[in-house]
Formats: sequence, structure tokens, C-alpha cells
Amino acid sequence: MNGTRTGNYRWFICFLLFAATTINYIDRQIFGLLKPELEKVFGWSEMDYSRIVMAFTICYACGLLVYGRIIDRIGTRLGYTISVTIWSAVAMLHSAVRSTFGFGVVRALLGIGESGNYPAGVKTVGEWFPPKERALAIGILDSGCNIGACVGPLLVPWILATYGWQTAFLVTGALGFIWLICWLRFYQLPAKHKRLSAAELEYIRGDEEEVVAPVRLSWAKLLRYKQTWAFIIGKFFTDPIWFFFLFWLPSYFSTHFHLDLRKPSLPLVIVYGGTMIGSLGGGYLSSWLIKKGWPVYKARKAALLVSAICVVPIIITRYTVDIRVVVALISLSAAANQAWSANIFAIVPDMFPKNAISSVVGLGGMAGAIGSVLFPLFIGFILDFYKHAGNIVAGYNIIFLVCGSSFLLAWILIHYVTPKMGKIQ
Repeated sequence: MNGTRTGNYRWFICFLLFAATTINYIDRQIFGLLKPELEKVFGWSEMDYSRIVMAFTICYACGLLVYGRIIDRIGTRLGYTISVTIWSAVAMLHSAVRSTFGFGVVRALLGIGESGNYPAGVKTVGEWFPPKERALAIGILDSGCNIGACVGPLLVPWILATYGWQTAFLVTGALGFIWLICWLRFYQLPAKHKRLSAAELEYIRGDEEEVVAPVRLSWAKLLRYKQTWAFIIGKFFTDPIWFFFLFWLPSYFSTHFHLDLRKPSLPLVIVYGGTMIGSLGGGYLSSWLIKKGWPVYKARKAALLVSAICVVPIIITRYTVDIRVVVALISLSAAANQAWSANIFAIVPDMFPKNAISSVVGLGGMAGAIGSVLFPLFIGFILDFYKHAGNIVAGYNIIFLVCGSSFLLAWILIHYVTPKMGKIQ
């Protein structure tokens, strides 16, 4: 049955997920864009900034675990509502902070709120899309973080220069409440949705048997499955790289190429624009292979391998000082990062029953966040060391070497742990 003939309401739901992720990342990335300004105002060192990022990431990790379980219990509609309400309110609260400790507190609270986005989003995709469309739908969802990362370098410098850093937090934080109005009005589960045709509901269910675990799977039970560890590995080794792209690239271009972050930053727009292509392209690749007759697990692994290989060129940035070449290499690697993300999330509904999806996403997300806690400590130490030595560029070279090799390592481990990525019974 052709999905285009049965209706496309599922793609409107996907657009809502995309919009939520866009707002999520605008609220998250604004801190990196304001880093040079806030360093001047509060006198932060690189390690001070790293500790604040770490506070966000630790609470993000804990929140992922908790939200994963909560959303599997209360459902995506209410779960998303709670998450967006918390992170939007806290994002606006940043404008009232007047100390380094205060920023640590509000960033921690933001991490708790924002951690509900991916458990709710991926579970929603699992509920609304058949397997052959899931990676593309997740790619669209995930591309929201790229749009958010593109909008930020254009919007935030203008607000900063015109109204100050406090207003930047207020404006971006208010976007989530606008989204909530649309979510509460237009979202329900497919089986309960009045705007969804019977033909589209049948298409969404597809040939896949509706698999629901007969009992609720505890974290202990989930950790017994190799499939869970495949996702955990994929997130632990690669999530820290995206956090680096998000929180340190603005500072890298400011330090290395003397870009004024009070003005719209074209290099950042190009890099984050490339990540959108990566999200959509990575999702499309595995979906296209499945439609060509490839087994689902082979299509996902092929897309993950291509993505991992395309991250490697970031290592070459150490051999050039031409900003055009650097932007091109980082853009390719960042795009591949997001192509990886689209497919690593898609393997969860491939391998697990619907009432366990958010819990697994939470476990893997927590693992990725733990890696993202450790990586900023490493980054802060390296950059402070080389800054004092008068050669901070060498510090970024070491960091890019780690970024370029982590995805291939993750792919090898995933392939070893779950050669065929079978669905648990």
C-alpha cells in the first residue's frame, strides 16, 4: 500500500517533533554562543565553563533515565508536555542569574527538562511510522537540532548586540510555550486520533506485528539484552562529539579565526546547515536500502558505517589554516555525526517492543550523557593546558583526533555485540 495515497498526517506529527527538537537545541546552544560574552561578564576560565556544561550534562543523563521510564508509563502526549514546560521555564530563568554558581544550577535544571525530548520523540516515531520510514522520520526529528544550531548563530548575536544576553535567554525560552499550544491541540495516539484515516492507520501498522511486552521490562531486564548494549555503545562513544560541536565550535572559531560572535557567524551556519543534510541523508539512506529489499539490520548497519567513515576527515583540520577547508571538513564530519544519530535511534524501535522504547532510549541517552560529562573534563583540561602554553590550536588538534576516531570504534563494537540486531521476543 502506498503511504502517499493513504494520508500524510503522520508527517505533520513528525513536523511537530522536528519543531520541538529545534527549540530544544536553540535553548541548549545559546549558552555556547554566549560563552565569550559570559566569560567577560563573570570571569570564567575554560574549566569553569566545563564544570557548568558538566552540571547540565549530569542532570541530562539522570533525566534521560527517569523520563524514559516515565514516558513508557504515562505516554508521549503528557510526557512531552511536562518536559517542554520545564525546559522552557528554566531557559527563561537564565536571564535572572547573576553568578557562576547560579548558572550551574539553572543549566542543571535545563538538563532535567530537555532530557525528555528524545525518549518522547523516538517513541512517537515508533508509534506513528512503519519500519521502512522510521529512520527518515527520526532524521527529520533529529534535523531539528541542526536547524536550531543554524538559527542560533543568526538570531542570538543580533539579540545580544541589541538587547543584551538576558533578553536572548528570555526570547528563546518563550518559544517552547508556543509549541505546547500546538502539541496539546493536534496530538493523540494514532489509534485514538480523529484526524487519522483508517487507511493511514493501517499503513502505519504495516506488515509489522504489534509487539508489546507482556510485562513491563525493568532496567535490569533490559540490560540483559545485547540489543540494549548495542544502543548504549552507540550513544556513549558518539554523543560527546555532538556536544563538542554544540558547545565548543563557536569558541574554536572565535579563538582560531578571530570571528566576532556578536555578529552572524557564517562558518557556524554552514557547519550546522550541513548537519541537517546529514540527518535527512542518513535517515533516507537506510530507508532507501530497506525499500530496495535489504534486511532492516543490514540497512541500518550500512548507514552507520558510511556515517562513521565520513566523520574521520575532521582529523585533517590540523594540517590546514584555511578557514574554507576547515569549515568544509568540520561540516562533513558534523553531518556524518547526525546521519549516525538518525540511524542509531532507529534501531531501538527495530529491536524493542513499543512499551520499552522510551526506557531503552533513556538508558542509551544516559550512557551518551555520561560520556558527554567525561569529555568536557578532558576538553577543559586540554584547552587550559595548551592555552597556558600559548598554543591552544594544538589542544583542538588532539580533540579533533578523538572526534574522528570514536565513530568507527563504536561501529566495530556494535557489530561485535549484535551482528544481526534481532528483535527481542
